[in-house]
Amino acid sequence: MTRFTVNGQPIEYRLDPETPLLWALRDASNLTGTKYGCGTGQCGACTVHVDGRAVRSCQIPIRRLEGSFVTTIEALSPDRSHPIQQAWVAESVPQCGFCQPGMIMAAAALLEQSAAPTDAEIDAAITNICPCGTFPRVREAIRRAGRVRGGEETISAAPPPGIDPKDAARQVPALDPGASAKPDR
Repeated sequence: MTRFTVNGQPIEYRLDPETPLLWALRDASNLTGTKYGCGTGQCGACTVHVDGRAVRSCQIPIRRLEGSFVTTIEALSPDRSHPIQQAWVAESVPQCGFCQPGMIMAAAALLEQSAAPTDAEIDAAITNICPCGTFPRVREAIRRAGRVRGGEETISAAPPPGIDPKDAARQVPALDPGASAKPDR
């Protein structure tokens, strides 16, 4: 058994001690915000914080985490009010979204170390792979979040905490049986 804290909750995993943290989080704790990408630590989709440091969770067996504190994207800010989350939306960073949780976690860890990181610091800290190529917006979002944290700027509102599932599907009006299915032109 391996014991450590995940998102502020003490957890005891009864898994093989060699189980990667990624799979303990996703499969045993149902924390699916941490994504599986490459499984080799290269892409960064699985980035979480361990004792405040950004780490690739696919590369750490849970046996090495005894007594540690792990934070996933789900607990970075439950209401999405963390400056990096706000800036991410304000700068229109997301495209497909798959790599975003890992990038956000890496960026949040960077901002804990440097309130106003340089481009070189950003490039060194954010080694996550984004196939959509959002890196210029990522840099701007990190700089903006640093300004927000420093009190130099505000972002008007946090992004909404989610979409109610019943609102996620569009309601398509029923066609009048006598009406044409062709749109009016």
